[in-house]
Amino acid sequence: MKKFFAQLRPLERRLAVGVLVVLILVLNWVFIWPHHSDWGNLKNRLAAAQKDLARDQAAIAEMPKYEAQVKGFESQGEFVALEEQSINFLRTIQSQALASGVAMGNMSRPITRTNDAFFVEQIQNINVIATDEQLVDFLYKLGSSASMIRVRDLELQPDQAQQHLNANIGLVASYQKVGTTNHLKTATAKSK
Repeated sequence: MKKFFAQLRPLERRLAVGVLVVLILVLNWVFIWPHHSDWGNLKNRLAAAQKDLARDQAAIAEMPKYEAQVKGFESQGEFVALEEQSINFLRTIQSQALASGVAMGNMSRPITRTNDAFFVEQIQNINVIATDEQLVDFLYKLGSSASMIRVRDLELQPDQAQQHLNANIGLVASYQKVGTTNHLKTATAKSK
């Protein structure tokens, strides 16, 4: 290569060096400059991955606390077998209505929904006739007991004599699904 370069005249040498410089610049422009920011992008991705890893490890470290909370919540509510949920729901409604002095009218068929991972919902529509004090007492006792019953819909109308209220009430009760703790244990095993 030195012999070839030594045989060239000065003008040809300058031209060869110029062509070589232009070729190096073109190669840099095509292959090097587009990847100039790759190292910074790699550092940013690495930092984001380390941040996600730290967050996930912190959540995994708190898993015993969450398991203790779930066990505490499970022990607060009463467990009712799937076959007895609708019967238990109706029995609770009827006993609270009797204790409050509310006259039960029509009752629809109970509807069961299982969209939640932890609870089964029983929905019951009832028609009652009561004074305003009796109705408030009935609804308060339903909500304050451990039955997890709440009012979804409430429609009030006075009766003909305007001394009582006719109420159409949509009640919902949430019952624990069987194997709820198994869902938690499966999720814990997958995260480890």
